[in-house]
Amino acid sequence: MDEGNQTNVSHFILLGFPTSPELQVLLFSIFLLAYLLTLMENIVIVLVIRANHQLHKPMYFFLGNLSFLEIWYVTVIVPKMLGDFMTQDKYISFQGCMVQLYFFVTFVCTEYILLAVMAYDRYLAIGNPLRYPSTMSNRFCAQLVLGCWVCGLITAAIKLSFIARLKFCNTEALNHYFCDISPLLNVSCTDSSLAELVDFVLALMVIMVPLFIVITSYILILFTVLRIPSSKGRRKAFSTCSSHLAVVVLFYSTTLFTYSRPKAMYAYSCNKLVSVLYTVVVPFLNPLIYCLRNKEVKDALKKAIFGTRNTGELS
Repeated sequence: MDEGNQTNVSHFILLGFPTSPELQVLLFSIFLLAYLLTLMENIVIVLVIRANHQLHKPMYFFLGNLSFLEIWYVTVIVPKMLGDFMTQDKYISFQGCMVQLYFFVTFVCTEYILLAVMAYDRYLAIGNPLRYPSTMSNRFCAQLVLGCWVCGLITAAIKLSFIARLKFCNTEALNHYFCDISPLLNVSCTDSSLAELVDFVLALMVIMVPLFIVITSYILILFTVLRIPSSKGRRKAFSTCSSHLAVVVLFYSTTLFTYSRPKAMYAYSCNKLVSVLYTVVVPFLNPLIYCLRNKEVKDALKKAIFGTRNTGELS
């Protein structure tokens, strides 16, 4: 095709989940409930960590930032998806699509790196408890979180710089419920091999380097815990890591399926179902995992909810 005769599209149509109107309403209700609960859970965690001085520790500083991140992570995807469930016009402008893509990639990449930082924090706390307070100072923790965000913003900017310059001609339909990289690469009418290569390399770097840090940290944690003489001490050490490890497994397993493969392997509708897991289900489950498996968070929540009433009863 002669590239000189190509005109870029001004908008896309997100095909989403083609189902009956009745099922669309059911899906809208389910995803709306999940979205509202996700917002509530993460906002509560942020507020409880800020209000409770016993949680002013590096571990909970990172947890609070993870919850803050996931508030925006789901907000950049779910409201648009909810609107599309209730209308036949699943229109999104080209500029709006690029903005959604940029922030989504930013939040995903930032979360990969933040989870690796949290694993490193757990290793230092268990492997070097005496040096831990001086090593993980407030300043260093803030620098680590800032570094996560900067890496996410830069990675997203590089990816978007290659994708936004592609031509999409008269192709308006995207077989997805949000503007993701693979559907855009699939409908481009120009050579997208360079953009695909850049996306694949950056995806591997952003996924595999943090994953290597996570695996290495937990191997070292395992060796350290096995040297603890008492079974009570071993259980206590494992309990401080279990919630984070569960979150890592959920997030990495779902996103690795989607973002570590080249464009040619994106031909199946099951990618949309997998995407629902890491854009809706995992952010909903993460706060529950931390609240159910972390005693300090549970105690802080109970104090926040029942503390005033208990104080009144005692007085």
